[in-house]
Amino acid sequence: MADQRQVRQERDSEAQQKKRPVFCATGFTIIAVGIIFGVIFWGGLNTGLEYTNRKEFCLSCHEMRIPYEEYKKTVHYSNRSGHEVSCADCHVPGSKTPGDYTRKVVRKIEASRDLWGHLTGSIDTKEKFEAKRKIMAEREWARMKSHDSKECRNCHQFERMDPEKVKKRSRIKHEEAVEEKMTCIDCHKGIAHKPVHLEEGEDAGDKPDAAPEEKAAKPEKQV
Repeated sequence: MADQRQVRQERDSEAQQKKRPVFCATGFTIIAVGIIFGVIFWGGLNTGLEYTNRKEFCLSCHEMRIPYEEYKKTVHYSNRSGHEVSCADCHVPGSKTPGDYTRKVVRKIEASRDLWGHLTGSIDTKEKFEAKRKIMAEREWARMKSHDSKECRNCHQFERMDPEKVKKRSRIKHEEAVEEKMTCIDCHKGIAHKPVHLEEGEDAGDKPDAAPEEKAAKPEKQV
């Protein structure tokens, strides 16, 4: 009886040893497939996000030609340093932190509203666009304010501004903004597109950027 029990235990032990490599191989296969799928998914997602950030993609909807022509007349498009700020630089979060990437995905989902407007023709003429311009602008201002104008501060930071190289009025305004915990968009509305907030008598803050051809008439101070 004892011999039979010992034989049975030996058989069970041999069976378990044979199963272990199978389980290990299956586990490694699942992990490998998961990693490969994750790389493909993440790479495809990031490629899609970056592709839709291109200015050419934005302009593929003819409605965007209206604000684009306004933007071309500002210093964000043409300046002495030759640096162009694209649509996504202001309207889509960057990717400097993991949180930024999450915001970028959310922003792309929100942008489907623009695609719907294009498909339904709700802003497909200049007249329709102008009728909804204030609503669209206020929605964008609110979005920027909710994130402390992070897209602005990717390039402009209070801490890095040299007070000796800015106008006295701007220096005072920026100091007040820091003290009152204001954000860029509180004052700098309409710097790249039509300043619709001025039409209803809102505080202008700083004036919108002058068009390149207007600035050409005024010689820049050399520093």
